[in-house]
Amino acid sequence: MAKQRVVVGVSGGVDSSVAAWLLKKQGYEVIGLFMKNWDDDDREYCSSRQDWIDVVSVADLVGIEIEVVNFTSQYKNRVFTEFLREYSAGRTPNPDVLCNAEIKFKAFLDHATALGAQIIATGHYARIREIGERFELLKALDLSKDQSYFLYRLNQSQLSRTLFPLGEMLKTQVREIAAQIKLPNAEKKDSMGICFIGKRPFRAFLHRYLPLYPGQMKTCDGRVVGKHIGLAFYTLGQRKGIGLGGWSDGSGEPWFVASKDIESNTLHIVQGHDHPCLLSSALRGEDASWISGTAPQEGQPYTAKTRYRQQDADCIFQHMLDRRFALRFSRPQWAVTPGQSAVLYDGDVCLGGGIIDDTSMPRIPTVMYRQTPTDTTAS
Repeated sequence: MAKQRVVVGVSGGVDSSVAAWLLKKQGYEVIGLFMKNWDDDDREYCSSRQDWIDVVSVADLVGIEIEVVNFTSQYKNRVFTEFLREYSAGRTPNPDVLCNAEIKFKAFLDHATALGAQIIATGHYARIREIGERFELLKALDLSKDQSYFLYRLNQSQLSRTLFPLGEMLKTQVREIAAQIKLPNAEKKDSMGICFIGKRPFRAFLHRYLPLYPGQMKTCDGRVVGKHIGLAFYTLGQRKGIGLGGWSDGSGEPWFVASKDIESNTLHIVQGHDHPCLLSSALRGEDASWISGTAPQEGQPYTAKTRYRQQDADCIFQHMLDRRFALRFSRPQWAVTPGQSAVLYDGDVCLGGGIIDDTSMPRIPTVMYRQTPTDTTAS
């Protein structure tokens, strides 16, 4: 009887390498797929060359075939263009969420099908549970590494064809396996951030694509305290890089970005981590995506995350029209950021979520953000 073919996304990291080894050990016919998603225009910051060397070394040890596929065009059209559009509108997007939905579980899945595989696998820390004909996305056993937040846009068809071999394991166990089987990348550090940004200064990278658009910097009570270089270059809750040059109200507390006024191009800042202007008791979301295909129950208590690695926050769900929704929190949440994702959970089950649009009290929403004007005079 022929072995079932599974295509594994391999990145050169220890997680995807161990995932491939586990599947080979379980009897699958494993093909590793190395995705090229970005042009190597900055070798100083993008590690794809070293990643490829690690992939080849791992494939030789594990005994699997490797194929390289170039998704650069799809990535730029589906992910990077949206990344820039959101930043230009003063919001802070999470490209990892869109990359998973559009590349790793769409373009990648289509390519795996062309290779004759009905199943794909990745090194994500998450679990899938099948109940009858329905599939649920669950948090990983290792909650410190859980990545379900980034996977909330997956649908039933995608989940039905996906394996997460590491979902029931602790990260320490993965490292132990890598050492035991002597993977060449066993001690390789986990990758952080997005390859097209890498370790380079984020603001400098963003300025390559977006112009500066200076405006006033004010406190929440309306006092002008300086100038910002453009709303796109700041995010809510940001502490470093505000550049006030020592201006203070005498409290000695550090400064934080509290909000952005798109219409007046004003950046509002406050002193103190727990300043009331940094706290939100509710949010409105848009572009909702529900894993089961239907929205959660109206008025029911759930928990939610408004950023990765955040503790689950108790909330009440309110469904709205046109893929919009609202969440009311039992306790105010810190630096809830438009453009980030609000992800809803029922215990360990990830229900889905959407993009944070506003943090005012829930109501029928209106459009709050528009593209900022282009500054043709900026250098």
